[in-house]
Amino acid sequence: MIVSIQFFSWYKDVTGCAGATETVPAGCTLGELYNTLVSRYPGLAAMEKSTLMAVGVDYQKRNYVLKDGDEVSLFPPVQGG
Repeated sequence: MIVSIQFFSWYKDVTGCAGATETVPAGCTLGELYNTLVSRYPGLAAMEKSTLMAVGVDYQKRNYVLKDGDEVSLFPPVQGG
């Protein structure tokens, strides 16, 4: 399955990009995806407990099972405007 990931706010600085695409196995959860991203972008490890994650337009818990084509967004807990 292929999912796309968008990084917002200072997640762009930590990862060095605004987005990425990951191939994940069927049944992969949002939490497992985050662990995969930490292995690729180690700077994300420090923010694991405070990261907000959405699939589409809805925030989801880490046990959410991803579907092919899902769009995942990572946000910090507080954003300015």
